[in-house]
Amino acid sequence: HVMADFRTHVFSHLHRLSLKFFAKRRTGELISRLMNDVGVIQNLLTETPMDALKHLVTIIGGVGFLLVMNWRLCLLILILLPLLALVARIFGKRLKALSMKIQDQTAQVTTLIEEVVSGIREVKSFVQGQREEARFRLGIEGLLATTMQRTAVLAVFVPVITFFTFVMAIGVLWYGGKQVIEGQLSPGELFAFVLFAGILIGPFGSAARIFTQVKEVQGAMTRVFELLDTPLDIQDSPDSRSIVPIRGDVQFDEVQFSYEDRPPVLDTVSFSIKAGECVALVGPTGAGKTTIINLLHRFYDPTKGRVLIDGHDVRSIQLDSLYGQLALVPQETFLFGGTIMDNIRYGRWDASEAEVLEASRRANAHEFIHMLPAGYQTVLGEKGVNLSGGQRQRVAIARALLKDPRILILDEATSALDSQSESLVQGALIELMKGRTTLMIAHRFSSIQRADRILVLHRGTIIEEGRHEALLEQRGLYHHLYTLREVEGIVDAAQS
Repeated sequence: HVMADFRTHVFSHLHRLSLKFFAKRRTGELISRLMNDVGVIQNLLTETPMDALKHLVTIIGGVGFLLVMNWRLCLLILILLPLLALVARIFGKRLKALSMKIQDQTAQVTTLIEEVVSGIREVKSFVQGQREEARFRLGIEGLLATTMQRTAVLAVFVPVITFFTFVMAIGVLWYGGKQVIEGQLSPGELFAFVLFAGILIGPFGSAARIFTQVKEVQGAMTRVFELLDTPLDIQDSPDSRSIVPIRGDVQFDEVQFSYEDRPPVLDTVSFSIKAGECVALVGPTGAGKTTIINLLHRFYDPTKGRVLIDGHDVRSIQLDSLYGQLALVPQETFLFGGTIMDNIRYGRWDASEAEVLEASRRANAHEFIHMLPAGYQTVLGEKGVNLSGGQRQRVAIARALLKDPRILILDEATSALDSQSESLVQGALIELMKGRTTLMIAHRFSSIQRADRILVLHRGTIIEEGRHEALLEQRGLYHHLYTLREVEGIVDAAQS
């Protein structure tokens, strides 16, 4: 249970880390730290402690007995022990380095497997199977080579320890023989001392072996505790509070933001959204639209300025309370392995079956779900690959409807859909947006035109604001983007 609790503790810390952390890490590496590295630690802790305690008691008791028998001979052994410790430290340092390298290489192979499985369509489509096999073989061969190096170090370590043990034995026999000749020690006493000291060779050897195992585990422990030592940069403050229920007013007050040491993505952005109002964010790629959504959801904190909900700085709101009032429908919906029923219930686990069905009907999802052989108990493949893009979006909308948030965030929710799917999803989104504060990023002007207000961003700054018709009359960036999209639409229609 101790290791199960420890692994759960690592997982608990992992999922509470911010998006900034995950943006710099690969999935396979994190899986390897949670499973492989913790597994190495578990193997040591489940098999070693009792043996180590037994050998420690034997060694302490044995050395004490030898001191009583002949303290001079025992002192000779104790004088040589630091030399053994030095040898063990040298080998231990090498074993720790090799162990860390093995864990790193294991993580790289795990990452490769995860990427190939996740991108299997691309691997097949671009005929890259042989290349991925070669990468996998290269990773496995590197891992094998490092493992063989560790085996070689261990193979040398044991004979070296054995050699120094024999040196101690020869030293004891030489000095003991001298004492016998001088009449200070009887042959029987020397024989008894050597016999008992020989009995301790086994525990000393086992202790050396345990020492090497500990050094190997230190590599895994370093990687795990490096993860645990990563600070939670997005967390509840000591004076944070719940704000349930909320109206849904949103305000950005002179917000600036930059990712790490990069140039600012947002530069003194200020705007307000009234409760129940729908606002669309429009602008070229890199203008800062997604960053605004991330800041509202408090996936990141602003570099300067404040993001407020109902007048409360989001940094002063308990995270669970904040997230409970928001729902995100992204362009690429993530569905979990499991049934459709469970995926919709992810919005609210205590929802009844009737509530799930009602949310599905309002999301235009009930009809296609009902036609599946197992209906709502249909088990989805990874990320919902056995559903179409439009079907996945409608399941996500049903999930958001079931959650019943006050603030809705739509991140290009229909941009990748065909016309028929878009029509069904748009109908579901209209139902979802009723009575809720909505902030949307959209590329299709059919969605943008329904917004109460449009904010046009360029290089991290709001340069235009208003309704669709008024912005077209200004003949600014919005008019330019609208004209480009209209031309693209005409070309697409002609080609089809």
